[in-house]
Amino acid sequence: MITFEPLWETLKEKNISKYKLINTYGLSRGTLNSLMHNQNVTLNTLNWLCQVLECDVTKIIKYAPDEPEKK
Repeated sequence: MITFEPLWETLKEKNISKYKLINTYGLSRGTLNSLMHNQNVTLNTLNWLCQVLECDVTKIIKYAPDEPEKK
């Protein structure tokens, strides 16, 4: 599973709020909602976040293996 946990830490480090992402940088509320719920976003969105936050993609996303399904 891909998770956006690192994004929230990076935002704290850079002192950028979710409000600022929307109102200063122009992130849509829908995209923010997708990020908050670990849902799909485009590679363009990831690229844009890297540019805005001046960071590597590893500061935005993390891969965590899914738990195996139990039968």
